[in-house]
Amino acid sequence: MTTRHEDRGLRSRLRDVPGVRAASSYRREWLVKDLVAGVVLTTLLVPQGMAYAELAGLPAITGLYTTILCLLAYAVFGPSRILVLGPDSSLGPMIAATVLPLVAAGGDPARAVALGSMLAIMVAAVMILASVAKLGFIADLISKPTMIGYMNGLALTILIGQLPKLLGFKVEADSLIGEAVGFVRGLA
Repeated sequence: MTTRHEDRGLRSRLRDVPGVRAASSYRREWLVKDLVAGVVLTTLLVPQGMAYAELAGLPAITGLYTTILCLLAYAVFGPSRILVLGPDSSLGPMIAATVLPLVAAGGDPARAVALGSMLAIMVAAVMILASVAKLGFIADLISKPTMIGYMNGLALTILIGQLPKLLGFKVEADSLIGEAVGFVRGLA
């Protein structure tokens, strides 16, 4: 049996969880708009998450589960009601570069999912440690031209990698230039 003091301590700790704090000040008139926003967001993010999962070398269903579970977790633990959270195109190639060489020998999708999951847990642990150590300022040290160059290079890599699929043919290549040459040959 808990004492009143312990009960108050538990309630104050629960109020520190952002989702609980938002729910306690939630207004009934927001419900319809929030439901519409949730449906629209899910409609947009589910196909995007499935495509990024395939881009990372994982089964598409992985993207479905990841997108929905992450949205639900963010609803509880996220610090903002208006921040949109979803899959990121820059993660797909990074996950693929990490996981695919380990899976390539067996080609087992279950192993790819297990390795991708372990990678997510490891990244989460590093991010939590970085947060505790207050290392967020390091991201500000990356120059804007470097970030823009990275994002443009990534967009080009994704575009060249996905265009053959869009047009109905395959390109077997190990590099960006090889994929570009294969794409031009496929068009010809």
